[in-house]
Order: sequence, then structure tokens, then C-alpha cells
Amino acid sequence: MIRILIVDDHPIVRNGLRGAFAGLPDIEVAGEAADGRDAVTEAVRLRVDVVLMDLRMPQMSGVEAIAALAQTAPSVRVLVLTTFDSETDVLPAVEAGATGYLLKDTPPEDLIRAVRAAHRGESVLAPSAAGRLMGRVRRPTGLVLSSREREVLQMVADGAGNREAARRLFISEASIKTHLQHIYDKLGVRDRAAAVAEGYRRGLLR
Repeated sequence: MIRILIVDDHPIVRNGLRGAFAGLPDIEVAGEAADGRDAVTEAVRLRVDVVLMDLRMPQMSGVEAIAALAQTAPSVRVLVLTTFDSETDVLPAVEAGATGYLLKDTPPEDLIRAVRAAHRGESVLAPSAAGRLMGRVRRPTGLVLSSREREVLQMVADGAGNREAARRLFISEASIKTHLQHIYDKLGVRDRAAAVAEGYRRGLLR
């Protein structure tokens, strides 16, 4: 019997998922959790085999919970089930230790097969998620920021806002926003703080 934990902050979603597994001879819904922190606690307490994990939740995100489970219960397989499939969602989840990554529009029969596969230790990826990972693998390793993007990132690291950076570079705030989006895409992050941290990690900042 495969014991699973359903983790999602929406009760309706949890109820729907519980119904999808009802009556199966080899899968049992052992419990539910509404946030990442409870997910870690319940996964350990209930001794589950597979966790169906949403990503964006209160208290503790899905990625943080996946990383915590990798430390506290490494035998538990985590199958991400989310609405989001951007590179900044897929990559952190996989890097944190997720066994699989599916979207919430996955047909119930495919989800059931994915749970069984995850229990066997097999990776299961939605086509869009697989595409994100392949895109990262195929991306040239020498991908770097342009000189202007480095200037913008350095100003952000120094505490300048968009208006101040635009004034100092003699360009519009809209141009600053465009440069920032390019920086986020190239560094695989989603906000200013993460961009600065990644910039220091890669040696792009003074």
C-alpha cells in the first residue's frame, strides 16, 4: 500500500485529490496538510511514502518543505502538483529534491500513474516542466549579463531604486524594468533580492 500525503492550501483542491484516489487497492490517502510546515510534520508523523506538494503556500513554501523533507525524511518521494511551470518554479523544486513535477490540469489517471512511478523512485515530469529543464541544460554555460545589465544589477545591490538607477544611467524607468527582467531570466530568479544574491554567488558584483 502506497501511503500519500496531500499538501495544498485550498481545501477544495485537497478534497478533489482525495476523491481521485478513493477506492484504489494500492494507494491510501494517509493525511492532508495546508502549508509546507505542516507537510513536513505530517509526512514524518504519518510515515507516508509519497507527498503531493503544492508550491505556493503560507508558512513555508513547497520548495522549502521539499528541502526540509530531503533532510528529515529522505525516503519520502515528493511529487509537485502545481499550477505554475515557469523556470523559476520548476528548477528550485527539482534542485530541492522533488521526484516529479506535474500540473494541476493533469488527468486523474496520469496522476495515479505518476504516484506509483514516484513511489518506485522514477522521475515524472509534465512536458512543460521537462522543457524548462532541457532549456536550462542546453543553455550556454557562458551566458553572462551585458555591461548595462551588470550596471543595473550593481546599482540594485547598492540599494538604488528604479528611479535612482534610471537617473544615474540617463535612461527611463521602463528601461530599468526591462533590464531587470532580462537579469532575472538569465540568472533564473524572480525578484531583486534573489538577483543580488545570485549575482554575488556568480562573482558578478563587487
